[in-house]
Amino acid sequence: MNLIATPQSMTFEAPLPLQSGASIRGYSLSYETYGTLNADKSNAVLICHALNASHHVAGVYADQAHNLGWWDNMIGPGKSLDTNQFFVIGVNNLGSCFGSTGPMHVNPDTGRVYGADFPVVTVEDWVNAQARLLDALGIEQLAAVMGGSLGGMQALSWTLQYPERVKHAVVVASAPNLNAENIAFNEVARRAIVTDPDFHEGHFYEHGVVPKRGLRIARMIGHITYLSDDVMNEKFGRELREAVTHNATGYKYSTQEVEFQIESYLRYQGDKFSEYFDANTYLLITRALDYFDPARAFGGDLSAALARASCQFLLVSFSTDWRFSPARSREMVKALLDNRRDVSYAEIDAPHGHDAFLLDDARYLNVVRSYFDNMAKALNQGGAA
Repeated sequence: MNLIATPQSMTFEAPLPLQSGASIRGYSLSYETYGTLNADKSNAVLICHALNASHHVAGVYADQAHNLGWWDNMIGPGKSLDTNQFFVIGVNNLGSCFGSTGPMHVNPDTGRVYGADFPVVTVEDWVNAQARLLDALGIEQLAAVMGGSLGGMQALSWTLQYPERVKHAVVVASAPNLNAENIAFNEVARRAIVTDPDFHEGHFYEHGVVPKRGLRIARMIGHITYLSDDVMNEKFGRELREAVTHNATGYKYSTQEVEFQIESYLRYQGDKFSEYFDANTYLLITRALDYFDPARAFGGDLSAALARASCQFLLVSFSTDWRFSPARSREMVKALLDNRRDVSYAEIDAPHGHDAFLLDDARYLNVVRSYFDNMAKALNQGGAA
């Protein structure tokens, strides 16, 4: 039986200062909790989400039996992160399009929809907003903060911004910053959106349109980077669509028709994405990815940047993830070891590419399970988790 999730929302009137120099007030954060907070509030685990995910981390909604949380294979009763042992909090980031205040909401200072005027937000801003939510919930210290991909960046940033509030950090399929290739992919995706005639400089809401063409292309670009070459070849290879009528050569010889299965798959993913994701949110989140670089203030010295972290770490990477490669995780491991931090590292030989952090790989799930089991034992014995 699936865990039943209940979405919640909390509004904050006090202005939140942002790294850009701007601030935002009167904003709301959507979140969900799973499990029970213990008496001394020492078993809380914060989950940070990746680009197109949300606060709906696990379980289903009572009235939407098919709306499964994006990390439900990882989190729940008896799962790797056991909600019988831990109080898990999923929070939706500022600027998202899944409940928290974002570009499609009304700016209380102007009475108009934010649109492109929504302030630029960074990973550090998200962490500060999450800290305010924890304050309101009465949680002074987290047993752990956990995230994959962009969520892993947030988990890492937690250990630097609030080192005294984090006992463990689980950073999965992530990196200490984006390399030039990743920034380039993000920029091509953003250009696809902003050059869509329906974008209207980010104020498309006022025109009653959605820049779906740009969103489709952005999603297609992104999806290519989430899959490994092996998985793409195994799934699709050079297979032609069965529904297309071809001549004796096997090809229709068209420059515009969908000929190959991989083309059909990417177009399907793009079409689906354009129906639910907000274009301004896509611009905000990919730019936050670009900006994240804790070593920048230390002349590029990651070891110096991570010296502030004091918690224990588990880092996990996947062999075929070329967007956030194992080499990036090993950079973080080395920097933490340089500072004599307690670090566990698992590099999983998996064929799925970046998407592996969301999938059912027994070795991966068992690594995480073992880590949290040890934490739970320490908590139950009244020791340091």
